[in-house]
Amino acid sequence: MQANSVSDTWERGSPYERYVGRWSRQVAPQFLSWLGLPAGRKWLDVGCGTGALSAAILDGCAPAAVAGVEPSDGFRNTAQENLAGRAQLYPGNAASIPLADASVDVVVSGLVLNFVPDPPAALREMARVAGAGGCVAAYVWDYAGRMDLIRLFWDAAVALDAGAAALDEAPRFPMCRPEALQALFAGAGLREVSVTALDAATPFADFDDYWQPFLGGQGPAPAYVMSLAEAARGRLRERLRTSLPFLGDGSLQLTGRAWAVRAIV
Repeated sequence: MQANSVSDTWERGSPYERYVGRWSRQVAPQFLSWLGLPAGRKWLDVGCGTGALSAAILDGCAPAAVAGVEPSDGFRNTAQENLAGRAQLYPGNAASIPLADASVDVVVSGLVLNFVPDPPAALREMARVAGAGGCVAAYVWDYAGRMDLIRLFWDAAVALDAGAAALDEAPRFPMCRPEALQALFAGAGLREVSVTALDAATPFADFDDYWQPFLGGQGPAPAYVMSLAEAARGRLRERLRTSLPFLGDGSLQLTGRAWAVRAIV
């Protein structure tokens, strides 16, 4: 399987929700608690996706206002539905934010930075809209370590298809490690940079609960699954079914770890 035959594109909200969106909703409140920012701030969510982080801000941070920027029409429409008009959403991306200089107090981004073509440029843009003294913060999945549902998937896929290694997020996104995040934010001229781990339980009732989201085609691993011929897909399914650490009742109790980083402009 050629790496360039599988896309990282995220376009449809519902498959994303079933795959990792539901777990993002667990990590977001932890991230905001770690930031510990006071009420009454103006927030911007860059790459707001289906609205998980924006919803957590609205529900737990008593913001003065929340805005979101998202390039995917499908994701942005899902976020509009999920947020029910409580946030102002704009088309755009991390390198081109359609807001004025120093127009918000806090800029956050959940599970996005590793998919941005030029992360330093994105941080410069995030710092621009936050202005001096503003907070810039983000979190990304720990693909190389304890984002178990994805790590276990690629271990099985590569065992069957060496070409799958080229699609594995762990080597492709080396920024998703604490040292790399620290260096990225410090290199952008931000100060008081700190990094922490955020762990969420990611339980699955049975194998189908784990496997079915990979058939949605959204993101690298599901796109890889759907690129396979039926026989190869069946072999991967059986490899996972027989190798995952199921409990006696047939459930899976996995961990979803994200690395979070924050800094001041």
